[in-house]
Amino acid sequence: MGRIWVLDTETKGTGAEMVPLDKVEQKPAPRDEPFFVPPKLKPREPKPVQPRAPRRFKVVDVATRAVLAEDAGPRETLEALGDVRSIVDVNVSVWEPATERWRLVTLDEQRTLWNRRPGPGPAQAPGE
Repeated sequence: MGRIWVLDTETKGTGAEMVPLDKVEQKPAPRDEPFFVPPKLKPREPKPVQPRAPRRFKVVDVATRAVLAEDAGPRETLEALGDVRSIVDVNVSVWEPATERWRLVTLDEQRTLWNRRPGPGPAQAPGE
């Protein structure tokens, strides 16, 4: 006697397939073991925030390659920039502790420093 084939449409996403009738009539036995539910994880303790070290700068004259300030704080850097004629006359780098290297600041960062540098004082009238 030949097998009887039926169209099984309970497949997911792949369409129907032809299977023997006896395979469709036999439903799989339910599992006796319970589903595994992982326990809820305890949240990790946040790492304590380390205070950031003060920024350290290096200012180098472009034309002569002379170092105008090295390992200088922001105040000393601004003072060194006060003696410079133009923003393009110097390269300013900042120390990156994560990579332990000097990083050339972007033009926007350099403009911010340039705008905060001490400028010449107010002009005084002669004889004052």
